Parts: sequence; structure tokens; C-alpha cells
Amino acid sequence: MKVVIIEDEKPAARRLSRMLNEIGIEPLTMLHSVEEAVNWFYNNEHPDLLFLDIQLSDGLSFEIFEEIEVKSAIIFTTAYDEYALKAFKLNSVDYLLKPIDIDELENAINKYKKIHLASTNLAFNFEQIKNLISPLEKNYKKRFTVKIGQHLKLISTASIECFYSENKATYFCTTTNRNYMIDDTLEELESKLSPEIFFRVSRKYVVNINAIKDIISYTNSRLKIVLNNFNTNEIIVSRERVKYFKNWIS
Repeated sequence: MKVVIIEDEKPAARRLSRMLNEIGIEPLTMLHSVEEAVNWFYNNEHPDLLFLDIQLSDGLSFEIFEEIEVKSAIIFTTAYDEYALKAFKLNSVDYLLKPIDIDELENAINKYKKIHLASTNLAFNFEQIKNLISPLEKNYKKRFTVKIGQHLKLISTASIECFYSENKATYFCTTTNRNYMIDDTLEELESKLSPEIFFRVSRKYVVNINAIKDIISYTNSRLKIVLNNFNTNEIIVSRERVKYFKNWIS
């Protein structure tokens, strides 16, 4: 069985790949954006089955089907609640609710084998699904504006490794190890940032899951986080947040 994972959160994509390996399936590739997926489909034979996240880094995954006719069965992976899931039921689309459970994954694979294996004819109404889901989406910040001298610079949220407070001010550090001050407090940022991507690990730090390089056991049952570029201070997950942090990264 030829399988492709389309998921913008690389840790989640790697986790799903490992789970598929456990049941004897080796994904062909992992794609992380609409643009990357479209380019791949133009240049490769379409797989039997797609594991497709709804919200990708550069837009909704449905935009892939506006560019190219995908000849694959689809299992959506989603964090949407039961009301949004009605959209999938209406269109007979399989789905897995995040965080994905290995037993549910196996059941979805078995369902695919029974229903879709003999047919590559997709009859899904993607526009209907998109319309049903869109009102339930929350628009999280995609960029921040910072002032540099007389100039304003736009910084993509995806390129921010962490937000932190220092001397009663709030800053963020980018993947190029540049630090900028912003007006928002960490409390205000918590409601503006996607909870799937960003997590407040302590009073002082909010981190991007895609920027985590290493996680190390620390004193008093805490954890130390090492990011790819940020090295100004140690980032420690406070003891009361360790349990929630572990759930967040799993």
C-alpha cells in the first residue's frame, strides 16, 4: 500500500509515520504545505491513500484539490470537534481525531481496505466540507509587525521559535536568532497563537513545537527545552506544566 502523509507539524507527521511503521506501512513521503503537496503530485504517481491534515502552514488542505485532481483515498487527521466532524460524515470521508490512537489508526486502515481498495474514484464534496468547517475555525495570528528604525517589518509566526518576557517587556526570537520586542503580553499571546503550535511552558516562555531541538530531564521533576537557535537563557518547563506539556508534544 502506497501512503503519503500531508501534515504541517513535523513532530505530528513523524509520530504518524512511526505509528504506520508499527503496523507494517512505510509512507512514501511526508509533505508539509499546500505548495509542497501540489508540486509533489505533479511530479509523482499518486499514492493509494493520503493522511491529510486540514490546516496546513500556507492554507487549508482543500486548496490542493483546487490545483490538481488527486486520485487517492483520503483519511483526514483533525483536531476539530464533533460538530465539525459532521462534515466528514456527510461526505463519507474517513477521519482520525488528534491525538491519533494506534487502534483507531488500524481501524481506519482496515476500513479503507474494505471500502476503497478497489476504487480510485473520489466522490467527496470538498467544497461542502470546507464550508461546514470554515465557520468553526479560529483565525490565529499569522504574522507580527515590528518597528526597526523608521521601517516596519513583517515577521511570519511560523518563523518565531519562542516568545519570552524580560524586564517587564515581551520579546520573540526568530529562526535566524533575531530578537524583537512587541506590545503583547504573554497572557494576550496565549489566545492569539495556535495551541497546536505554541505552548506556554512557564511564566516567562511560550515555545514553538517545530523549534524544539531537545528535551532534557531537569531537577525537581521539570524539563529543560533546547531550541534550534534561541540560546539567550535556559527554558525550563515549570513542574505544574510538565504533564500538559507532555500531552501537547505527544
